[in-house]
Amino acid sequence: MRHHAPAAPLKKGEFKKNIKKLVLFMRPYYPAVLFSLVFTIGATVLSILAPQVLSDLVNVITASFSGQPVNMTELEKFAVILIIFYGCNAVCTYVSSFVMTTISQKMSRALRTQISEKINRVPLRYFDAHAYGDTLSRVTNDVDTIGNSMQQSVSMVVQSVCMLVGVLIAMFVSCWQLALTVLLIVPFMAILLLVIMKFSQPQFRRQQDELAVLNGKVEENYSGQLVIKAFRAEGRTGEDFETTNRALKRSTFLSQALSGIMQPAMTFVSYFAYAAVCVVAGLLITTPASGVTFGTLSAFLLYINLFQSPLSQIAQAANVLQSAAAASGRVFEFLEEEELSDETGKTRKLANGVRGEVEFRHVRFGYSADRIIIPDFSAKVQPGWKVAIVGPTGAGKTTMVNLLMRFYEVNGGDILIDGVSVKEMPREEVHDLFGMVLQDTWMFEGTLRENITYSKEATDEEIRAACDAAGISHYIATQPGGLDYYVESGDEISGGQKQLITIARAMVENAPMLILDEATSNVDTRTEELIQTAMDNLTRGRTSFVIAHRLSTIKNADLILVMNEGNIVEQGTHDELLAKNGFYANLYNSQFANE
Repeated sequence: MRHHAPAAPLKKGEFKKNIKKLVLFMRPYYPAVLFSLVFTIGATVLSILAPQVLSDLVNVITASFSGQPVNMTELEKFAVILIIFYGCNAVCTYVSSFVMTTISQKMSRALRTQISEKINRVPLRYFDAHAYGDTLSRVTNDVDTIGNSMQQSVSMVVQSVCMLVGVLIAMFVSCWQLALTVLLIVPFMAILLLVIMKFSQPQFRRQQDELAVLNGKVEENYSGQLVIKAFRAEGRTGEDFETTNRALKRSTFLSQALSGIMQPAMTFVSYFAYAAVCVVAGLLITTPASGVTFGTLSAFLLYINLFQSPLSQIAQAANVLQSAAAASGRVFEFLEEEELSDETGKTRKLANGVRGEVEFRHVRFGYSADRIIIPDFSAKVQPGWKVAIVGPTGAGKTTMVNLLMRFYEVNGGDILIDGVSVKEMPREEVHDLFGMVLQDTWMFEGTLRENITYSKEATDEEIRAACDAAGISHYIATQPGGLDYYVESGDEISGGQKQLITIARAMVENAPMLILDEATSNVDTRTEELIQTAMDNLTRGRTSFVIAHRLSTIKNADLILVMNEGNIVEQGTHDELLAKNGFYANLYNSQFANE
């Protein structure tokens, strides 16, 4: 099983860098964000003005303490104004929330679209080095985290900042002595906020990384159920999963526990502000010259709550932004991966049809600069030849085919088709020249017809002819609906039948050249003979490359390339190579020694 790398620690300055990338990505949504923020500011202003109206309302009521009757006209006026303020506040809050939710969903869709497009542009070596579950986690969990975080945090931060500034102004206008009393709690809140963020921030990044590792294991274990059960590895696999799950549990617990301290800590500190304001206000009320009334005190109690609330919201937003920063770091890390070179300017195509002449000219290749596996590879294939590539495991057979298809780029030398370098042709053009049947069969959810005509429109006659040639017609006829039989996952179809379907798919494609990578590895001997006959018909008149370990299937090849350690050590026909009594002869004889 694949060993997943441990979660990477949060790098210094990563939070700011990731948030900056996220802000720049939101550039197309700035007008909508601004529209939302206008309503957010409106709701904040109304929230700040409401306590002052409440103060006037309380003063009208307390005026009756001196024996005067309550002025009901004034009382009703202030009550109506207060209701209107809070009603408008609710409307503004709803509009702002609705717009930000829409923005976050559109941004999530844009991110997923970019990731989907990016997947088609990254070279295959990226997937060689990264678990599928990790990439899937970036598309799903990380993007969801970003969307939810933006929905909650942007308006929350703006509202909180506006609220803080507005409340401070309102408090100093009402009573500067009480305002200074409230401000005494700010340093304590700021210190708490910074300390908690310092310890919780690394845990959020670790949480996202551990979640990606867990997704990778889930994908790996689900797709490998047959192997797990065959080798009775359920216990070991379960323990391995539990180890990863515990790591995720630990990082999630630490991140949520540390960030969860913010709200109660802020509330605890704010209680001191309530007590201090009540004491100071009590002293000032007894001093008529101060101008402080019961209405002023009631307004300030609301102001303390309004002042403490945005501080708590900023702490909560900081908590949410940490998750967003961790998730966006992983998403943008993928979006910034090296891509395949841009080939929009390449228009070279093979004119006057495809003859099928292929030449490998001093090809040099390695998956990395310090790991060259093919030092010098040269061979020339004539049009219409059936070329077999044989050799021990790791000799470079599949690698040569991947280079021919330009799935990987050569480090040196060149590959020419009909005298034209594949470097001069777009990759899509090169891919269109070849039909492929791989060792690993692949089927998607859909009908048999859709699986066979995967990338090409074909008539029923063409499909039936391909199925007849591939020897799969009888199997299809026995299925309910025939070609319209719906395949759920492909697990209900045997490996040999899947291989026959993929061969029929290649026949329908009708490409000028063929690549067969262990195409008969999953079938029995009788089916192999049928497929071999079909392959002879399919490859007639087409240049074809056949990778095979079962040497009995390539006896009739026009050319056999014998590879070892990345080089062609022998080449010739089957009889010529046996006559040499060399490397190929040893491979051939060893394969049949025990039969």
